[in-house]
Amino acid sequence: MLRKISAIILFLLFSYYSQGQQLNFSQKSLEKDLYFLASDSLKGRFPGTPEDMVSASFIRDHFKKAGLKLIENNSFQDFNVTTAVEASPNNSLISNNIEGTYGSDYSLYSFSSNGSFEAEVVFAGFGLVVKTDSLNWDDYKNLDVKNKWVLVLKGDPEPENNNSIFIPFADARNKALFARDNGAMGILFVGGNKNNPSDELAPMLFERSVVSAGLPAIDLTKSYANSLLINNEIGIDSLEVLMISGVDPAKHQLKSIVKANTELIRKEVTTMNVVALLEGNDLALKHEYIVVGAHYDHLGMGGQGSGSRMPDTLAPHIGADDNGSGVVGIMAMASALASERNKLRRSVLFVAFGAEEMGLLGSRFFVKNLPVEKEKIAGMINLDMIGRLNAEKAVVAGGTGTAVEMEKILDQVAGNSSIKLSYSPEGFGASDHASFYAEDIPVLFFSTGAHSDYHTPMDTPDRINYEGMVEVLDLVGKIALELINRDERLTFSEAGPKERTTARRGFKVTLGIMPDFTSSGTDGLGVGGVTKGGPADIAGMKKGDKITGINGMSVGTIYDYMNRLRQLKPGQRVNVDVVREGIPTILIVEL
Repeated sequence: MLRKISAIILFLLFSYYSQGQQLNFSQKSLEKDLYFLASDSLKGRFPGTPEDMVSASFIRDHFKKAGLKLIENNSFQDFNVTTAVEASPNNSLISNNIEGTYGSDYSLYSFSSNGSFEAEVVFAGFGLVVKTDSLNWDDYKNLDVKNKWVLVLKGDPEPENNNSIFIPFADARNKALFARDNGAMGILFVGGNKNNPSDELAPMLFERSVVSAGLPAIDLTKSYANSLLINNEIGIDSLEVLMISGVDPAKHQLKSIVKANTELIRKEVTTMNVVALLEGNDLALKHEYIVVGAHYDHLGMGGQGSGSRMPDTLAPHIGADDNGSGVVGIMAMASALASERNKLRRSVLFVAFGAEEMGLLGSRFFVKNLPVEKEKIAGMINLDMIGRLNAEKAVVAGGTGTAVEMEKILDQVAGNSSIKLSYSPEGFGASDHASFYAEDIPVLFFSTGAHSDYHTPMDTPDRINYEGMVEVLDLVGKIALELINRDERLTFSEAGPKERTTARRGFKVTLGIMPDFTSSGTDGLGVGGVTKGGPADIAGMKKGDKITGINGMSVGTIYDYMNRLRQLKPGQRVNVDVVREGIPTILIVEL
């Protein structure tokens, strides 16, 4: 009887605490921590840099000082990412016995594959294959390019039309896919006066998702490319004019052989998630966990391909709001909850994620390598950009549809708050909560929204609303307490975003899937999630499937997949090749 009475008293204390108390947050501490993490000396907290390690150590030391349990490798969960790509000294190119010089005569695209071969060169115009309701264009229709090089012009046949129908198909990676589809072994690019008047070689831009196109891809200067035409009485500029006028490229074939060796070195570095545990006290619930997370990485020094909105400005992108604000927010929550640890029923995992800006890599690694059983994760709270609370005190609450009880809980807890929550039910999104939602875990995502300083060097700590941060954390803290201390765990509910059923810009259709952006190979696109009620879901596609083809055309990467989508039309029935648990199968999808 005494034990029963004690349990009742303990429950009442938990219930009182979660409903009638709030956590304490220090505006001064938030400001101090953020000025450190978002300092020029940390150079934008880019993954794999010394400054990345300093940032992670700072967060880890805070967790330790707050009394949290350091788990994993002294709280560091290491994983590898590719952060750069560069040409090796082993590249070579010879055309008609004329040797090219790397960097002045030719260069490689960052999506080029490594290889070495000698073959005939076939001219393929602009290298386009476009099949839409209003246009049927195929530069390969009268050509045999199997096991050969193809030479294609940069740009498209309408260089002065900013609304050209060709634009979605005319980037270099798409052209490499078209060449590969037609059996080519490699692709050569050159720009004519209309589409590339400066005759500049393509820079070696690092793509945040580094995936090979599956064949060597070489960019040539016009002067060197003209050596391919040494036996033809025509130059690149003249060829471009003819192709713009609609002449069949098969009428202008070359008599050239190219021998090339292509080799790119992809730089792989180690970064980490920072993971710490605050144990709960309820004997029945302490082995369930609420994850509270935020990503701590940012764009480093910016530059082309970094994600910076000012790519021509090389300067520390210190990311005070994105996402220094979220990180110091979870650090403050760790201290506040630890000071009340005896009143917590469930346990709390605090995670500062690395490499979010590179495609949610840290959170994806975490959910695949959890320190506890996945079934024990009762929910996840993600903070990303909580530092710019406006005068209307508007805060986005994402993921409100991912648990049956979620909106009712928010209505009750936030009813008397000055914060105006804007509910967004979907679980997918461009931040780390999406990784948890893909594993059928209820999520909540809080943000004060984007602004003109987003992904620029101007996202600095002096522009943060620290008083507003305290208000946001006060509310998020109350919501966290409710999830930690409520009797029943949340009931997961699938909540795919409504806009997933509408095609993205440049696309007429969508399958309704969330790609697995951690797929680094070229043997198919992993499916990270399937939107309920979408075409893929109705056809029977499942999370974990790997898409390898659409309508008989191969899909090796996310770029292949996007290109295939551009070729499809609403109402069309397509065959989608998938591999499920190692077994190939075909799904019929109605778009």
